Amino acid sequence: MSGDLKKHSVEIAGHRTSVSLEEEFWDALRQLAAARGVSMNRLIGEIDEQRSGNLSSAIRIFVLRSLQRDS
Repeated sequence: MSGDLKKHSVEIAGHRTSVSLEEEFWDALRQLAAARGVSMNRLIGEIDEQRSGNLSSAIRIFVLRSLQRDS
């Protein structure tokens, strides 16, 4: 585990923004998107629609809860 933040540009609701996450979270998010048959942008958009705080934090919580449900 590196823990280094990686910034990626994503498109949400027609506009581009940058999101910084650890590579491990990007990897898990890619796997979750693939398992659901949706693009990363779409999955992040869905997370964005339901969040109440910071997008990066919302993504981390989403990944954590998804992995907890699947275990």
